[in-house]
Amino acid sequence: MNGATLTQCSSAVLHRRPSNKLAANGVNGDSYYRAAAKGAVEIIGGKKMGNGGSGNGRASFLSWTLQDAVYVARHHWIPCVFAMGLLFFMGVEYTLRMVPDSSPPFDLGFIATRPLHRLLSSSPQLNTLFAALNTAFVGMQTAYILWTWLIEGRPRATISALFMFTFRGILGYSTQLPLPQGFLGSGMDFPVGNVSFFLFYSGHVAGSVIASLDMRRMHRWEMAWLFDVLNVLQAVRLLGTRGHYTIDLAVGVGAGILFDSLAGKYEQSKSKMGSAAKESLLS
Repeated sequence: MNGATLTQCSSAVLHRRPSNKLAANGVNGDSYYRAAAKGAVEIIGGKKMGNGGSGNGRASFLSWTLQDAVYVARHHWIPCVFAMGLLFFMGVEYTLRMVPDSSPPFDLGFIATRPLHRLLSSSPQLNTLFAALNTAFVGMQTAYILWTWLIEGRPRATISALFMFTFRGILGYSTQLPLPQGFLGSGMDFPVGNVSFFLFYSGHVAGSVIASLDMRRMHRWEMAWLFDVLNVLQAVRLLGTRGHYTIDLAVGVGAGILFDSLAGKYEQSKSKMGSAAKESLLS
């Protein structure tokens, strides 16, 4: 099977309607063709050709034609964009002048928020107001996460937060970053005020992501969007006060998603163990 035939096959499979013959034999036609389409895509993705994907042929991309390349670019454009990003940042990384140890870290977020930093530096009352509003938002996150466990009986968000803050403590202590120059602290900041804190990563951002993901699971769309908007404003404020580096905030988003997923897997594993134990008692 050459590349052009493969492209035509995958396209035909994706658009073909289930036949009466399949239905008459008790086979779900839609499921059948979805499975066939998945097999075609897997072959395009580089699996070896042959019966059941276990043949001795070369990886299929070695025989791609121009038509196949265009097909992949059109229908799998996201991996293509990331491939170009890889090449671009390889060039950036290998030609970049490293920041000397005598200079402060370079941070694009700090550059973008210079006007806000100047404004908050010249107006301590405004800085305190923003800190108080941010503290109120952290209180909203905490209240929602605890509510899902204590009132609704759904512990996933709470487990996520426990995972997240534990690993934040481990990483924050392992690599203690210097406090950014121009840091604007406030006694109204929750939970530590002007006391020391871990920079990497942002628990404020990660906690908001955990709450937002739980809201989406429960179809509380308006609340989820509200938390997302407030999280963005929180991130801008933290950059403007030099309370976090950009990388702290970005990893905070990833940490929220990661630990929410791990908490879900933890719940599933415990549910399976409980079902197995129940079956063993009944048998």
